[in-house]
Amino acid sequence: MRSIEDIATRLSQALPPQVGPLRDELHANFRAILQSQLARLELVPREEFEAARAMLAHTRAKLDDMEQRMAMLEAQAER
Repeated sequence: MRSIEDIATRLSQALPPQVGPLRDELHANFRAILQSQLARLELVPREEFEAARAMLAHTRAKLDDMEQRMAMLEAQAER
């Protein structure tokens, strides 16, 4: 994934030559806008996502195990 700085640079370089004197200011504005909009998306880092996914998989495995044990106990209680 491209960094915010890289995207802002590409946007400012794509401007027509007539806005050359404003290029640095526009670059800073592009960067600020990108940062604020990405912050509003409430994205999480990949590491946090992977940790949450691993924890969920572990919890799901424990739940499956507990459901099987519960079914065995219920079957024993019915005898």
